Amino acid sequence: MISLYRRIKFWATTKRIGPDIPLNHWMLQFPGLGRWLARRKLAHIGEDSFVRPYSYLVETYHIAIGDRVVIRPHTMLMADEYARITIGNDVLIGAGVHMYVNNHRYDRTDVTIASQGYYPSEDVTIEDDVWIGANAVILPGVRVGRHSVIAAGSVVTKSVDPFSVYGGVPARKLKDIPQTPTADSAPLRHDTIQD
Repeated sequence: MISLYRRIKFWATTKRIGPDIPLNHWMLQFPGLGRWLARRKLAHIGEDSFVRPYSYLVETYHIAIGDRVVIRPHTMLMADEYARITIGNDVLIGAGVHMYVNNHRYDRTDVTIASQGYYPSEDVTIEDDVWIGANAVILPGVRVGRHSVIAAGSVVTKSVDPFSVYGGVPARKLKDIPQTPTADSAPLRHDTIQD
């Protein structure tokens, strides 16, 4: 009985959201409850933003999500107590995207990799108006510039220039996106968000 009590207390107080936390994961099935949970657990969640079921968010107090962002199923946001993940406004994130603020050490050959700990944590920042394709991986210290595209399946190891397309393993710049010189261009709204 004490074990069950401890488990329920952990589920209620942990800084995580995901299928491994059944006490809160079911709430993501319902948009209103999911938003309530996100407002309670995350550093910030903007208007019209949602966390979908089967996504994982770790160290949620260090994750901030802007307006009109959907964290799709099987996406993993792994912050820690030393570094943050910040996602701007109007960011499209495909299913299965992973973002990490730290990585395992592997320098020493006389110690197992699992025993070496981690390199120092570094923030991950996704600026406004970015599209990250499905199953892309964003590694520690990366900043993705405004109005950029990350191709599906890419592994991003270095920061991404604004107004550009990156892809590959490791990701490299594929092309620039020419800026449209119009003063009256307003962003399009995607009122209907579907998975």
